[in-house]
Amino acid sequence: MLPNIANFADVDYRELPRAMQRLMARGPTSEAATLPRRSFLKMAGAGGFALGAFPHLAMAQADGAAQASGALKPTQQPSAFVQIAPNGEVTVTINRLEFGQGVQTGLPMILAEELDADWALVRSRNGSSDAAYVDPLFGIHLTGGSNSIKNSFTQYRELGARARAMLLSAAAARWKVDAATLRTQAGTVLGPGGRKLGYGELAEAAMALPVPEKVTLKNPKDFRLIGRPTTRLDARAKSSGRQDFGIDVRHPGQLTAVVAHPPVFGARLASVDDSAARAVKGVKAVLRVPLDRGAEGVAVVADGYWPAKLGRDALKLQWDTAAVEKVDTEKQLAQYRELAGRPGPRKFDADMTPLATAPRQLEAEFVFPYLAHAPMEPENCTVKLSNGRAELWVGTQCAGLDAAAAARALGLEPEQVIVHVQMAGGGFGRRFVGTSDFVVEACEIAKAARAAGLSAPVRLLWSREDDIKGGYYRPMHLHRARIGFDERGKVLAWDHVIVGQSITTGTVFGQFQVKDGIDATATEGMRDPYPVPMRLAVHHPQVNVPVLWWRSVGSTHTAFVMETLIDEIARSTKQDPVAYRMQLFGDKHPRHRAALQLAVDKSGYGKKQLPDGRAWGVAVHESFESVVAYVVEASVKDGQPVLHRVTGGVHCNLAVNPRSVEAQVQGAAVMGLSMCLSGGAITLKDGVVQQGNFGDFTVARITNVPEFDVHIVPSADAPTGMGEPGLPPLAPAFANAIARLTGKPLRQLPFNLA
Repeated sequence: MLPNIANFADVDYRELPRAMQRLMARGPTSEAATLPRRSFLKMAGAGGFALGAFPHLAMAQADGAAQASGALKPTQQPSAFVQIAPNGEVTVTINRLEFGQGVQTGLPMILAEELDADWALVRSRNGSSDAAYVDPLFGIHLTGGSNSIKNSFTQYRELGARARAMLLSAAAARWKVDAATLRTQAGTVLGPGGRKLGYGELAEAAMALPVPEKVTLKNPKDFRLIGRPTTRLDARAKSSGRQDFGIDVRHPGQLTAVVAHPPVFGARLASVDDSAARAVKGVKAVLRVPLDRGAEGVAVVADGYWPAKLGRDALKLQWDTAAVEKVDTEKQLAQYRELAGRPGPRKFDADMTPLATAPRQLEAEFVFPYLAHAPMEPENCTVKLSNGRAELWVGTQCAGLDAAAAARALGLEPEQVIVHVQMAGGGFGRRFVGTSDFVVEACEIAKAARAAGLSAPVRLLWSREDDIKGGYYRPMHLHRARIGFDERGKVLAWDHVIVGQSITTGTVFGQFQVKDGIDATATEGMRDPYPVPMRLAVHHPQVNVPVLWWRSVGSTHTAFVMETLIDEIARSTKQDPVAYRMQLFGDKHPRHRAALQLAVDKSGYGKKQLPDGRAWGVAVHESFESVVAYVVEASVKDGQPVLHRVTGGVHCNLAVNPRSVEAQVQGAAVMGLSMCLSGGAITLKDGVVQQGNFGDFTVARITNVPEFDVHIVPSADAPTGMGEPGLPPLAPAFANAIARLTGKPLRQLPFNLA
């Protein structure tokens, strides 16, 4: 990936190939050169006092001026989250990673609602590994599980309400009136006799006041920001190419490192000839470094990405792979099939006696491949070591976990490491790894570089190929089902087996996700909301392929299995698939019913005539406490499935920003579509991943993207997760439409119509 070149004056030409360096040296030739860089809000000291000038004031205020507030935690202190400049600008610090899901707008909307801020003056910024920015429910730094808005909804409301109360108290003291006689509106405190004071005028005085422990929150009927479709705060910067990401971090004298990773996971070096690499102009050091999960690699450190890459290309390496398993996808599938025939730990254990005598029977096997996360911004981390301390700049989903891992790698105490969270260009789970793989890698390189006499900050940068060939993956899974049902579609017995690696064993979540040998993430989405008697066994083989959560986690495969099998039962008993699902929901799943009905009504399902060669497909699934239903229109053209239109019904309770919800559903659905397309799989041969870039790992292109209509079920209940739930039902809805056209159910992803 090339650096951000919205402003040519900011480009380090050494980052570019030689030919492009010469081209760029000719000077700017487009209006892009005149675009101003994003102006960053200055903190107190440079721009005057502001509420929340420094994150560590959360701790100081908790110990000092806020003693009257009782036992408020750092996560409850406005000083860590709200900065109000003298001109009235309100900057809200987010306690999550923004990597496309919209929290850098959604969280400020929530806080600004209770603060009564002028939205036109609201800005946002990233947090750090400071204790104030942990997830208030889990107590760790966490962006994942679609929890950002859900877990911080009340937190940010209370932060805004506390800051507002402090501003009211400051105004009351200045005017010598009762604070109860004052009100706020759009960043202004209004008092008797037409008095007005802007928040910027009151920030310094308000900052010195005790933080109230208890505050009264608005009635949802009085919301003026929450629930209103709102343009994202980062939209202009991103659409104009001026947004900085982790990959764009620059420090004086900064060096760039790339790493030669082993071709087989866990392999070590047998021999290294780095003479040609050291001869490349710009290369400063070639370092042998430990890597993730016991592997070894060679880091080439240079004064830019291009010389570092050329240096890596010049390395002559011999790898020792004798001690590591060399996975082969075809052999692995055969092993999974053999495992599926063995007894295993059971998640559900219904009586399977009726299976033998059921009037109708259905047997099915499903195969799901490894999947790469493939975010547009590859992994990167910049490390600066100085005076027994370390600073890291990285787009991370778990700043605290990475800070602790960095401290261990560098031989420092946790308090000697700070992580500055950067905007990330996607992630889908890849930026939250239990081993902190690329973060530790960056620290090992920085440590080795310093030992080699290089004291400059070091930026580790992976290429796309590094990520796709040597990253972490959504596990490969095999499902096998035997179902007995009657002529009306009533399921009498459902015998099911899942085979696939555990993604939480050995991680911070394993202690409460793995029970009786079963990883709960592998089975989420099975059975419910359908009241079927199921026996579910699970096998978790150990395989030398690193695996990780992938957007919507277990629901990436369980939703496909459940929704295609439910549809197949409906088809085989000649029932409408919508009516059949509604019957199974009964009165126990009103949110599923509402989401599906909304999608049906808005799509015209059952009412409008589809063009010849098209068919309807339906699926509905709950994940992360939100329900998404799709009604799709699809066809088959030249032997390939084509998705024409998607109508979504979404039940996520209160939609803080409906525009972000719509964007998340669309983005997740497109990612779900990628799972269906030929080439959308990671395969291995002799332990080596066979895919390396978008030329051989398919993602949906603009020509594959259908028309979208997304509709949200109205609700005033507290928000549920929305970053991931739009993905799981897309593939089964698409598959169900194709099955109606071909008469053949689809049993694997990507689709195989042969």
